[in-house]
Amino acid sequence: MSAPCFLTPRLLGAALLAALSAPAWAQSHAHAHADAATTDTTEPVDHAMMDHSTMDHGGMDHAAMGHAPAAPPAMDHSMMDHSTMDHSTMDHSAMGHGATPSAPREPIPVVTDADRAAAFPPIDHGAMEHAPGVHSMVLLNRLEHWDGQHGAGQAWEASGWVGGNINRLWLRSEGERSGGRTGSSDLEVLYGRSVSPWWDVLVGVKQDFRPADSRTWAAFGIQGLAPYKFETSATAYVGEGGQLAATLEVEYELLLTNRLILQPLVEATLAAKDEPARGMGAGLNKVEAGLRLRYEFNRRFAPYIGISHERLFGDTADYHVAAGEAARDTRWVAGVRVWF
Repeated sequence: MSAPCFLTPRLLGAALLAALSAPAWAQSHAHAHADAATTDTTEPVDHAMMDHSTMDHGGMDHAAMGHAPAAPPAMDHSMMDHSTMDHSTMDHSAMGHGATPSAPREPIPVVTDADRAAAFPPIDHGAMEHAPGVHSMVLLNRLEHWDGQHGAGQAWEASGWVGGNINRLWLRSEGERSGGRTGSSDLEVLYGRSVSPWWDVLVGVKQDFRPADSRTWAAFGIQGLAPYKFETSATAYVGEGGQLAATLEVEYELLLTNRLILQPLVEATLAAKDEPARGMGAGLNKVEAGLRLRYEFNRRFAPYIGISHERLFGDTADYHVAAGEAARDTRWVAGVRVWF
């Protein structure tokens, strides 16, 4: 015997609402469910025989049918316009957001007078040692012995200065000895003034002691560091009797290592007039080209070896040949470079 089934008012109301809002086929379907509920509810409904595609599920009261309510659709935050929202009126504490701390967890301590004194101690000007305003230097660029095709001898080239960074007094000297006698020697006393970080202008006098009677020259020149670090010196001389002469010297230091340095050198001399008594012809007189390799035990002391070639030109060569001297010579040299 089947258990009695009571039609509650809620179920009855839902059935009536569905019957009024649904089409005819839905009403007949609802009546069928109502009849089944009032007569015999034990007979199961065969949902497999129902055509759900034609049902209007939107008008059904799923809660009245005992179905679980559908979950609300998820919100698409990407479609929200946050620029029109007033976030200042939102209660973030109710949203689970943490409150912003009003002060840093590790506040920076207040700077005290002791901190300032430790950071900026008083300067003791009496303990400061300033560089002297006057400096000096002496350089023996070449102090060597040479052995050539036509004899052996010694040669030197030295320079020195005393003064400040702008104004200096320069001394320059060079000479040569061969066969126990001095073949040539001179001394220059020049005032130099710096006209740029790399160049000095020179003016002064030059005194020749050899090869003939001594002669005094007025000297004007420039020296310094040319582009690509070529040490350059160019000097013009005005001598007695209206003679004009000039000397040009260029050196370069090629660092093979920090201590091993190769130094090429080229020097040329010129004159404006012939002077047979002094063995000097007009035009290009002499060109000397050398290559010296030195090793610096320290910056102040460096021995070297090298080779040098000297050649005379024009009337100067003729005068020396007539005196029994050679017009050209190749020499092996060994010497030392010192400065202090």
